[in-house]
Amino acid sequence: MSTATATDHSHGGAAHGSVKEYVIGLMLSIVLTAIPFSVLMYDLLTPVLTLTVILVCAIAQIFVQLIFFLHMNSSSEQIWNTTSAVFVVLIVAIVVIGSIWIMEHLNHNMLMGH
Repeated sequence: MSTATATDHSHGGAAHGSVKEYVIGLMLSIVLTAIPFSVLMYDLLTPVLTLTVILVCAIAQIFVQLIFFLHMNSSSEQIWNTTSAVFVVLIVAIVVIGSIWIMEHLNHNMLMGH
């Protein structure tokens, strides 16, 4: 039987971030959401630049979530989390790119007489 109490925080596992880290992550998330929203809402840029801003902010938002909220870094304790995250990104990229490739060539593949 274990004698650990609810206030015992000495159990194993990854350490949680500080309040300061969470606040910084929250502020960055809000800013990275507000920038593309305002660019799109007030029609500040051309459509190509608007799409570029949205994509850059989305990628930055992913990194903010991974670093500040999931606490992923290059430490030795995080190597399996980082490895699995890279694997997931690779698999998703293969599925998305493969699906786009199939849909692009669907017309040619389905209409053999043309």
